[in-house]
Amino acid sequence: MRTPRETSSKAFEKATRRIQKSFKKADNLNLKTTGSRSVEAWFLGSRAENADLLKRLIVQAIDSQVEWRNSYFPEDPCHITEEIKQSPDYKEAIALIEEGYHDLLERLKRSVPFFSLRYQGHMGWDSTIPSVIGYFAGMLYNANNVAFEASTVTTELEIEVGDDLCRMLGYYVPPDDNENDQLRAWGHITCGGTVANIEAIWSARNLKFYPISIKEALLHDQNLVKVAEQIKINAYSSDSGTWTEQQLINLDTWQLLNLKVDDILALSTQITEQLVSQGVDESEASTILSAALSKYSVQDLGIQEFSKRYLQEVESPVFFVPGTKHYSFPKAAAILGMGASHMIDVEVDEHGRMRIEPLEPQPGQDGLKGYNLREDLQYCLDNHIPVYTVVAVIGTTEESAVDPLKQILELREEFSQKGLQFTVHADAAWGGYFATLLRTDADFYLPSPKDSAPPISPLSAYVEEQFAALPEADSITVDPHKSGYIPYPAGALCYRNSAMRNLVTFVAPYVFHGEAEPTIGIYGIEGSKPGAAPAAVYLSHRIIRPTKDGYGRILGQALFSGDKLYARLLCMAKEEDPFIIVPLTLIPDSIPGNTEAEKIKFIRERVDGRTNEEVEQDEEAMAALEELGPDLNILIYAFNFKINGQLNTSLKNANLLNKRYYENLSIDEGDDINNYPMIVSTTDFNAEAYGSYFIEHYKNRLGVTGEADQPITVIRTVVQDPWTTETDQGSFIDVLEGIIRESILKAIEDIQDEIE
Repeated sequence: MRTPRETSSKAFEKATRRIQKSFKKADNLNLKTTGSRSVEAWFLGSRAENADLLKRLIVQAIDSQVEWRNSYFPEDPCHITEEIKQSPDYKEAIALIEEGYHDLLERLKRSVPFFSLRYQGHMGWDSTIPSVIGYFAGMLYNANNVAFEASTVTTELEIEVGDDLCRMLGYYVPPDDNENDQLRAWGHITCGGTVANIEAIWSARNLKFYPISIKEALLHDQNLVKVAEQIKINAYSSDSGTWTEQQLINLDTWQLLNLKVDDILALSTQITEQLVSQGVDESEASTILSAALSKYSVQDLGIQEFSKRYLQEVESPVFFVPGTKHYSFPKAAAILGMGASHMIDVEVDEHGRMRIEPLEPQPGQDGLKGYNLREDLQYCLDNHIPVYTVVAVIGTTEESAVDPLKQILELREEFSQKGLQFTVHADAAWGGYFATLLRTDADFYLPSPKDSAPPISPLSAYVEEQFAALPEADSITVDPHKSGYIPYPAGALCYRNSAMRNLVTFVAPYVFHGEAEPTIGIYGIEGSKPGAAPAAVYLSHRIIRPTKDGYGRILGQALFSGDKLYARLLCMAKEEDPFIIVPLTLIPDSIPGNTEAEKIKFIRERVDGRTNEEVEQDEEAMAALEELGPDLNILIYAFNFKINGQLNTSLKNANLLNKRYYENLSIDEGDDINNYPMIVSTTDFNAEAYGSYFIEHYKNRLGVTGEADQPITVIRTVVQDPWTTETDQGSFIDVLEGIIRESILKAIEDIQDEIE
């Protein structure tokens, strides 16, 4: 593994400490504020109610840019003179700019209306005003965060933002730059969750093979042979069934592939310290290690050559994802040379969450089947198949399901006692910001505000338990440009142990000059990336803060609205209606009532159709609302229709109905968005990814039958709107119900000649 001097962990920490000291000297680079507490001030508004504010702030950014340019060596000559401005060519160029700009502005009005509750198609809503003006101001400087020299301010902002995201997710970041023994987290901005997930799998792959490279270097490099016997690490011994400290060079391949994360990441420091103890200069020791590893690392050899040399004693490694995984994971498997066949889909349960345990005791499997995680891990252990990582999705992008991260971590500990080790990655691209519902200012080393109050719709007990386990995951993807309400591109990847970033490092000598610069562009996949993105995240976090009093307010209201819409979907279809609606999310057992009908009656009377204030004042209704609805705020539902009062039993016909409903409420290319009263999206569930249990369970609820491999077409609606949907003046939920009812009745009419 390449560990160049320019990217050594200690050099980075020194640079980071220098930057953090500069934050203390500059008030304008400081995230340590409790922020404000007015959601209405944070967005432009569905009717652009804050237009004057946004205009004024945008003009300030331009004025600041003008002042900066005029103050930089003011004696330098001015090039664009008044004479030039009066020339025909200049005037013609200005006219072309204005004409083209006008055309663009008109064309952009055909974009989807993210700002409206009527838009529920994809994970996108209005951007916060702080993030918009932060991006705009940063964009004017056009910083490139690939290197400090090209981003002297926005690199600092990205470091600060990375720390803030880590704290938001529960990772440890010290309150100041004092060194201590506790592992420090680290995060950085990416262009999106796809790149962040690929980097996470990349780092997990490199971590898995790193001890093999270390052993080879210790055995064969003339500069390291002299310290080889001093390098020790905790390893599992199959003879004793325990973990004991052993010499690294004496471990076999299976042991080397199953060492603990933090022990692996400490190896380079241990070797460097041993070299220094023998009189080698510290910087020279890093160079020696880097040069030695370059002959044996997967980064240099490539996975084919590395496997041919060192992995003959074991099967090819695999990694596990739920069937609901994002498409970035098969991309990662392909790009990294693992092969998509070595990415194992694990079936999901009726909630759309990764299945951890078998439905019932089953005999030994013939291969990796993906039925459940426990049996597949046992198969890997029994057959010496190394495991790179297990991915838990914290908010799937289709179902909004939160995988049982706590159980996955417990399972890792259980298998660790048997000698099987792997990392755990949390893909919280969608769900990460919901951690703010659990965070207080104290988590950011700030005094709590006097007017602190709980968010309007807390997370369910199950979801809260999974978020509480996030700090134990080895890496976490989170997308500020999703539930952080920040402009694209702004994804992020955070590591529990900051040393893990060194596993995915390459250096371009013409860009980087020495270890003193706090460059972060050397880590990860991307090269050039906009400094405007961290500027946007920085300002939005500084104003709103990722706590229950900031982002928790926004997301709490969005959860509340999503739960109210879910309640309406459960309650709106009457006995006489020619259709039924079946949300994917089951009614929780905690809802009062002995039967589903009794539970729906409670929801209709105590939750649905009541104002927020009425529900909040009803303690039993609020307790029910906490557990009601999807894990986060994406609703999945499907319709079925009745013929002469009898429910259709054909999945093919039900799919036809749901597709026609979607077509009525989705935008075609060139269409006028004003013709669509509501916008939704669709997806298909298939047994190959989700598992037959999930598919059959949902088909039974829909009342349909079909071929085992026939997918189920469902409707997907995303609720990110932070505005109150129900007030004394009226209910927007009522408006949405009217649109849904009209659209499904039209769809039923449309398919009459097509149903079988």
